[in-house]
Amino acid sequence: MAKSTPKNTLNSSFSDASHQDQQHVWHHLSQHKAYEKKPAMMIISGQGMRVKDSLGNEFLDAVSGAVWTVNVGYGRERIAKAIYQQTLKMNYFAGAIGNEPGALFAKMLTDIMPGLERVYYSNSGSEANEKAFKLVRQLAQQNSQKDSHKPHGKYKILYRDRDYHGTTITTLSASGHQQRKAQYGPYTPGFAEVPHCCCYRCPFNKTYGNCEIECAKAVEQIILEEGPESIGSLILEPITAGGGVIVPPEEYLPIVAEICQRYDVLLHLDEVVCGMGRTGTWFGYQHYDISPDIVTLAKGIASGYAPISCTVTTEALFDKFKQHPEDPLGFFRDISTFGGCTAGPAAAIENMNIINEENLLNNVVSVGKYGLQKLKALMEKHNIIGDVRGKGLFLGIELVRDRITKEPMDEAILANITSDCLQQGVIIGKTNRSFAGMNNVLLLAPALIATRDDIDEIISAIDNALAKIRV
Repeated sequence: MAKSTPKNTLNSSFSDASHQDQQHVWHHLSQHKAYEKKPAMMIISGQGMRVKDSLGNEFLDAVSGAVWTVNVGYGRERIAKAIYQQTLKMNYFAGAIGNEPGALFAKMLTDIMPGLERVYYSNSGSEANEKAFKLVRQLAQQNSQKDSHKPHGKYKILYRDRDYHGTTITTLSASGHQQRKAQYGPYTPGFAEVPHCCCYRCPFNKTYGNCEIECAKAVEQIILEEGPESIGSLILEPITAGGGVIVPPEEYLPIVAEICQRYDVLLHLDEVVCGMGRTGTWFGYQHYDISPDIVTLAKGIASGYAPISCTVTTEALFDKFKQHPEDPLGFFRDISTFGGCTAGPAAAIENMNIINEENLLNNVVSVGKYGLQKLKALMEKHNIIGDVRGKGLFLGIELVRDRITKEPMDEAILANITSDCLQQGVIIGKTNRSFAGMNNVLLLAPALIATRDDIDEIISAIDNALAKIRV
């Protein structure tokens, strides 16, 4: 007699769920040896800026779901209803076929991205960036067939030190996070690194205001070293996220954009974190008056209510894949299974409506400035803060053992600080196993609905935790 499958429901007790989690779930970024005696934390509900765990503890979430995703906060009934109504009507059909919310959201999205016209749907930031890399590689192959002097075409992709673009083997090939890359090679060939643009730790030992923005001009040097005829694109985060919340100098992106244009290099901006209002504009690149060729989005598009990502391109780039209809391999031959799920764009439409109706971009600017001011005041109080930086509700606190030498604080001490804040009821983030000896930045990215009171509570928890640190 066949063994029946045990029946579980969402009405099962939290203790049952916790036990089953401990026995069967493989958590992200976790050393599970620690969970043999004590089960992993389990978040079971959320409302606004607050979440509750299975033990009844309430926390103020200062990192929007731990990975900068829940931009409009928890418990948004209208998004949940939009998903329910759409999926009841039509939940899924393969992405080679159109669907109503996908069409409507693509129009909404490109309306706020002048110069960009086409949206390719998939379901994660890693996948969105993979699509962009495939576009570059396919164009290189097609063009190399026409020019025997360029046997590989413009296939190489430049990326920046300290930037991160995803967890697949090829997106890790474009990662400046050496610890995240460790043990997963060999990597996809054809990627080359350019220097980071963190003024606090300038790779050229210069000081902003007394420099030539060498970090930007180095892009041209790398292009020339690699060969302009081989460089297809440059991928950058407008503001480096997991690499330590690095806001570039104002001149940086315009210089880089001009270099890319001069050498016919596609400019690909990874807005997976910065996009959808996080920095006070719809997209991080919109602070800098530039026009990218490709923009990739995920995380905050639907605030985590449904999986969705977008690879957004210019019409000119899109048209390159229509030029040879007689070629059976001439179109973009790619598929993303869940790019055809209607829940993502249905949620994204309501997410964007909420941001507009509640004037959340202005809130991000106002509350973000307040947060940065509070952090600068905290810096005056604690000598272990070497630098504070950010834009909008995207803030970083770099901790050091010594302000003069800028010796980075130990990662273990940052773990103690985040743990202390958790005990106080506030969830904050930190750079985690990304750069050997340099995982020393505390990360804040509260939902776009955050108030000054929320910021005060977050800063107070950090203040209390820092006061206990002795170095």
